[in-house]
Amino acid sequence: MEFTHRYVGQSAVAHAANASQVSFSPDTLREPTYFTGTINNHIAFREAISALHRIVVADMRLKPKDRAVYFAWLETQKDAFLAEAATRGKSAKERSDALRAELGRLGKQAHDVMQPFYAAREKYFRWLFNHDRDAWIVLDPVITVHPDEIAFECFSLDESSYGRLACDLEMFDATQDVEWGVTNIDYSWTLYNAFQQIRSYKKTELRIEPSGFTSTTGAAAEVHQPKIDLPDSWVRGFLQVSSAMTQPLHTVQLDPLDVHNICFMLRAKKERVGPRSIRLLLKPGQPVEMIFEPWGDRLKCPRSRYEGTVETEVRIWGRRRLLTLERLIPIARGFTWRLMGSGLPSFMTADLGPMRFTLGLSGWSANDWAGASRFHLLSPRTSVSGDTVRAVHAKLGEAWLGDTDTIAKLAGVDRPTALSALGLLTQQGRCIYDLDKGVWRHRELTREPLPFDQLRAASPQEDEAIGFLRANGVQLREKKSTADGIRLAGSVIDDGRTMQPSIRLDTDDRIADASCNCPFYIHNKLHKGPCAHMLALRQAFDRERLQAASPIVVQGPWKTNGGAAKQ
Repeated sequence: MEFTHRYVGQSAVAHAANASQVSFSPDTLREPTYFTGTINNHIAFREAISALHRIVVADMRLKPKDRAVYFAWLETQKDAFLAEAATRGKSAKERSDALRAELGRLGKQAHDVMQPFYAAREKYFRWLFNHDRDAWIVLDPVITVHPDEIAFECFSLDESSYGRLACDLEMFDATQDVEWGVTNIDYSWTLYNAFQQIRSYKKTELRIEPSGFTSTTGAAAEVHQPKIDLPDSWVRGFLQVSSAMTQPLHTVQLDPLDVHNICFMLRAKKERVGPRSIRLLLKPGQPVEMIFEPWGDRLKCPRSRYEGTVETEVRIWGRRRLLTLERLIPIARGFTWRLMGSGLPSFMTADLGPMRFTLGLSGWSANDWAGASRFHLLSPRTSVSGDTVRAVHAKLGEAWLGDTDTIAKLAGVDRPTALSALGLLTQQGRCIYDLDKGVWRHRELTREPLPFDQLRAASPQEDEAIGFLRANGVQLREKKSTADGIRLAGSVIDDGRTMQPSIRLDTDDRIADASCNCPFYIHNKLHKGPCAHMLALRQAFDRERLQAASPIVVQGPWKTNGGAAKQ
């Protein structure tokens, strides 16, 4: 998938004796978005934007040794080895030594001839690393100017880490030239190095250049228009992050000193064998305790609290990605860790006063956000029309942000319908859920609408669920309303075998917990989303609920408590 950006000039940081100016060049092919303001918390901004850059360039994928040079040398020595193996006697050895000396001379002569090429190649790659960020950073960060904040979003190179830095407008002493919107910004290693020179005694101004939208191309205007060919998985990862943010999460409040101790323990030892996880022992209202595997070291966090109501244990893999937060520990007021479950994504948010830094981690380092994630299947599945989705999007675009009830009221729909429409919009990259403030935000990930059918994560489980319903193989046996939602249980006939799925829907109609006796669930749990039997049970419940609420008989091949199919 190809994206085109157009920048007039380049982002830069200009330093003077008593002032610094941070200027971002926005994508001029998108709707005009600009902002100018004076930063009143220089050090916190410097550390937060630097931590964001660490996510942008992070790549924890296994990098095998490059043995091409060795094999090339081995190929040149093949004749010598064969000659040596075939030599017998003194004369043959003398001839072999002469040939080996001749080969060495020819090899040195070839190296001398190629030396200018090797030097030019090294110089080119050094220039590419310092100047052409498109070769090293796949996609420029996305920046959103909202009525209450400015937010930067980015993804790591290995697609397993997501970063979001939100700066409230109260962080700026004076603002001017403000136009709300979403754009990409030109972000490079040179810009990162310049950030390190920001000092508290210098006045620092943040500018998302408005001039980029009014200047004309001429002799003095440098226009940079890269075309970036992105894998679909990169964009799909953004969409899965947005879906994961809307799911029920375990919340843990961590003191900065406890986060420091986590990083200290990760730095102190290097694991040689598995499991490489952190086990969080969570008890309501009690201090959090962590066990670092495989050593079994325990870390007690007396200043931290688990905010849930049910005792549980969560295991987190890919833990070394938490070291991204090291620079934020001295300036953070506290950290909030939101956990989906064992082997599932988590979000660590640092409270920086007028700023908030969110680090989103996939289940483990080698499991990117888009590879097998099906978190959108856990969202509310109320059927909504295209007109309703467009109406909800239009009202969110006018308000820019709002909670679920507010958006539902503006669009004239009920809460479940609004949640389903907003869930679809997150899958299309048109909005995002703000975990910290509990609101939905208008955010167009790209200039042109994304090809939803192409980027939509393939889900054979959904197709199988529809097949079970059409074959009259779904039986809803139990519906039980509880204080935390609705519990469903039933059976599904799958190729002559009876599967027994059960799910718990929370008050917002999301799958909060589920289980099944099928191989898919036993092997994956919910790491790859719900199995086909869970989805079939949920769809049977949704159809029954729809039929009960409507005076019109809704036809469909499913079974109810009585076991007979309603037609």
